[in-house]
Amino acid sequence: MPATAPTRGSSRQAPQDLTSRVAGSFDHWKHLVAESFVPLTARTNDVEGFQGRMRSRVLDRMSIVEVTATSHEVHRTPDLIAQAHERYFKLNLQLEGTGLLVQDNREAVLQPGDLAIYDTNRPYTLAFEDQTRIMVLMFPCDALSLPADYVGQLAAVRMGSGGLSGIVGQFIRELSANLDVLSGPSGSRLATNALDLVSTMLHSEMDISPDRMKPQALLAVSIREYIEANLSDPLLSPAGIAAAHFISTRHLHNVFHESGSTVAGFIRSQRLDGARRDLRDPLHAGKSVGAVAAAWGFLDAAHFSRTFRDAFGVSPTQWRRAG
Repeated sequence: MPATAPTRGSSRQAPQDLTSRVAGSFDHWKHLVAESFVPLTARTNDVEGFQGRMRSRVLDRMSIVEVTATSHEVHRTPDLIAQAHERYFKLNLQLEGTGLLVQDNREAVLQPGDLAIYDTNRPYTLAFEDQTRIMVLMFPCDALSLPADYVGQLAAVRMGSGGLSGIVGQFIRELSANLDVLSGPSGSRLATNALDLVSTMLHSEMDISPDRMKPQALLAVSIREYIEANLSDPLLSPAGIAAAHFISTRHLHNVFHESGSTVAGFIRSQRLDGARRDLRDPLHAGKSVGAVAAAWGFLDAAHFSRTFRDAFGVSPTQWRRAG
C-alpha cells in the first residue's frame, strides 16, 4: 500500500507529521507519486529540467497532499488497478496553473479554484502542461455516505469556484496553507469536517432528492446515516437496521455487497474511528479507555482492545499515551 495512504485493517497508519519532499530526479518523482497516492505511471517531456515537490500529512483516513511540479502527466492503468487492495476517491483543487483530468470518457480542464473528483478503481489520466500546484485529498470510498458508484458519476466533472464547491475549495485552500499545524485532535476534527463538506458538496452537485435518486442508492445513503447515528448502541445489528428500513437482512447485506463492504465491517470501522479520535481528544482525557469504548458501542473491554490492536497495530492505551 502507499506509504501515506489511509488504509484499513492491520496496515492502517496513525496520523503522520508533515512531510516535505523534493524530487532529486524524475525517477525519484515517480517513486514519490506512487508512495504518496496509489501506484501510477508518470511521464514528462523534460526529464532533465523537471522539478517537483510534495508536502503531505495523513489525518485519520484522509491523506492531504500539496503537489507543486513542472510539466508532466500521470496515468492509473488497468494493470495497476488489478493490484489494488482498497478503493479510494481523490479530490483535486487546482491552486495554480492548468490541469486536465480524464476518466470514464470525460475530460475536465481545471483552472485555479476548480475542483474535480475521481476514482482510483478506474483508469484515469492527469496532465499538466506547465508549472502547476494542486491540493489533493485522498480517502477510502466508504468514508462518504454516498454509494461509491453514484459518486463515480461525477468523476472528471469540473466543479467551479461558485456555490458549495467554492466554499469547499476555500476550506481545502486553508488546509493547504496550514498543513504544518494540522495535528492531534484538532487535525482529526478538521479531517472529519472536510469529509462532511465534500459529502455535502457531492450531494448538491448530484442534485440528490428522493424523486431523482435511484431507490437502491437512496436506501444505501439512509442506511449509512442510520448506522452513524446509532453507533453508541451496543445492540445495533443487521437485523435491527433492516427492520428500521422495512427490508430483509438479506437485502441489507446485498446493499453493502454492491459497495464492496459488509454491514458488520462498516459498523466496526466507524466505531473504531470514533474511539480512536476520542482517545486522543483532550475533552475525553478524564474518561477511562473502557468508558470511551462503551460510548462507541464496545461493551467488552478485552474485545475492544483486540479489535483496536488488529486495526491500528497498538493497544488503545498505547495510542492514547502516544498522542
